[in-house]
Amino acid sequence: MTSGREPPRQAPNATRVFHHHTHMDPPVAVAGDGVWLIDRDGKRYLDASGGAAVSCLGHSDQAVIEVIRSQAASLPFAHTAFFTNEPMEALAEALVAKAPAGLSRVYFCSGGSEATEAALKIARQYFVERGEPQRRHFIARRQSYHGNTLGALAVGGNAWRREAFGPVMVEGHHVSPCYAYRDRRPGEGDAAMVARLAGELDAQIQALGAGTVIGFVAETVVGATAGAVPPVDGYFRAIREVCDRHGILLILDEVMCGMGRNGTLFACEQDGVAPAC
Repeated sequence: MTSGREPPRQAPNATRVFHHHTHMDPPVAVAGDGVWLIDRDGKRYLDASGGAAVSCLGHSDQAVIEVIRSQAASLPFAHTAFFTNEPMEALAEALVAKAPAGLSRVYFCSGGSEATEAALKIARQYFVERGEPQRRHFIARRQSYHGNTLGALAVGGNAWRREAFGPVMVEGHHVSPCYAYRDRRPGEGDAAMVARLAGELDAQIQALGAGTVIGFVAETVVGATAGAVPPVDGYFRAIREVCDRHGILLILDEVMCGMGRNGTLFACEQDGVAPAC
């Protein structure tokens, strides 16, 4: 017996997936080969950016596939609130061994936005535990992007991404980026530019009240929203000094630029600085 009602039919290219763009008809990826993605019609696409510019493993690497298969066969999942596991402990040991001095713990997340959210919350909790609950402000840079969750979006400085969600975000504070190509003033050398930008951050901290600021957030090398923008020489050393002077945290977002993409495992190594306190 049937109800006499047929289920709704989808158009040939309809989808039940809420894609990033609701009117797009994306190709269907079915395979990967190194730097290539392959759709179901056999067309090959050069993945020149590593997906969302955060993947550095390539596609269908057999060594990676074998490790995933082996781990899935022994232990697919154990909640980290209740258990640790050997692969996670080994990865944390490897990362800390190669990290700049002062970094001694690893907190694993599933993506860049979550990593930013975790960093903001850990930074806030740090000061709460120190008996400084009045600290509530984060400072970042204009045109920055640190993720699409509400906290990450609030600290980011990309105006059009923030606009629709302003009423439900915490207050954000932003200073100039270190963008030598567009923002260097006539006749201004690297040292003068660094001094000006460090002075701007110092002034913003003092305007908010140094005792109310949690930290300064920046990509070590800027990613999607301003192109690939490296800092001028000495910039992060000057920023580190400003943060230290006021007792605030330096939070470096290396979701796009870290893990060897700039020649060292951590991009901040090249500037001779380390994040956190």
